Amino acid sequence: MKKCSALIVAAGRGERFGSNVPKQYQMLNQKMIIQYSMETFSKHRLINSVKVVINENDIELYNIAAKNFKLLPFAIGGKTRQESVFLGLQSLKQENPDIVLIHDAARPFIDADTISNIINATSDDQAAIAAIPVTDTIKQSINPISKNILRTIDRSTLWQAQTPQAFPFNQILKLHYKYQNTTTVFTDDAAIFEAENIPVQLIPSNSKNIKITSMQDLEMINDKIQKNEIRIGQGFDVHSFTTGNSITICGLKIPYSKSLLGHSDADVAWHALTDALYGSISAGDIGLHFPPSEQKWKNAPSKIFLKHALNLISSSGAKINNVDITIVCEEPKISMYRNEMIKKTAEILQILPERISIKGTTTEKLGFTGRKEGIAAFASVIIQKNLGT
Repeated sequence: MKKCSALIVAAGRGERFGSNVPKQYQMLNQKMIIQYSMETFSKHRLINSVKVVINENDIELYNIAAKNFKLLPFAIGGKTRQESVFLGLQSLKQENPDIVLIHDAARPFIDADTISNIINATSDDQAAIAAIPVTDTIKQSINPISKNILRTIDRSTLWQAQTPQAFPFNQILKLHYKYQNTTTVFTDDAAIFEAENIPVQLIPSNSKNIKITSMQDLEMINDKIQKNEIRIGQGFDVHSFTTGNSITICGLKIPYSKSLLGHSDADVAWHALTDALYGSISAGDIGLHFPPSEQKWKNAPSKIFLKHALNLISSSGAKINNVDITIVCEEPKISMYRNEMIKKTAEILQILPERISIKGTTTEKLGFTGRKEGIAAFASVIIQKNLGT
């Protein structure tokens, strides 16, 4: 396996940002912007080491940001980004990685899959960079000052370059040495390879991999995060066995030598799930909305309760992120019915099946479930609630 190092460039002072504190050390949802990249690269399975290039005036801020991460000693950057990258690459010579990924600290939302794809596309004779296709119509003006349109540019072959950008280490270092004393200014590291006619592959990136440039960018992202609250709900239910020849779990009728006793269809799993959904929005429980004292709910299918809970969640401006259900019983075995249970639950909740986990367990013949007197179920849900403007 190739040895990979990540070089996070954080030496800029961010004059356009409009703050005495450089943007990479600004707080974004209770973490410094730079800490997002530190965490993502440090935890990535293909990254062997991470080094940060910082400004000599930011050592105290860097030490605060880096204290909980395993990083190589920092490097001090230069007056330009190009110079900072060069100094960072030089400081990596002792590590001698096969591949180096160069990333801007102001892009906090790079994801692990994109990093993996970029590394896998990089070889001894090819670089790879994160990029997204241009989707807006692009107009070219007559000159840099003019606001008059010269022409519309075909966007079908245009991409917006991002970071990280990955290179064979020895080659990118060699080229930085070559261009260090020239007046040529490269706007990104891939441009150095382009100048040498070395192939650079475009790797589709996550659309969230934006670069924070201005205070307005940071305020917009923080505002969006704060308007989306994550809430958790938990539910529990239990039903005892009675005479019968089938039970209903997650809407699925399962042949069995007994039935579950209950006022409705006694769907123990969906009852637990329904209570978890109600709990996530502080809306009480099934008994509050569907009292067992009311005859109209006698033998009612539990999908009615589940749909009601879903409607309350939707009307509150929330959406379900994921569901986890544990069914506790000695019999019947849940594994053979799991996929169908997930399918039925996904259909009711209108979410993807991969957002639902259903599993069965036993109590090793202990307690009422161990004695085969009934079935219990636990459910947890996570919802994302939009708090509005």
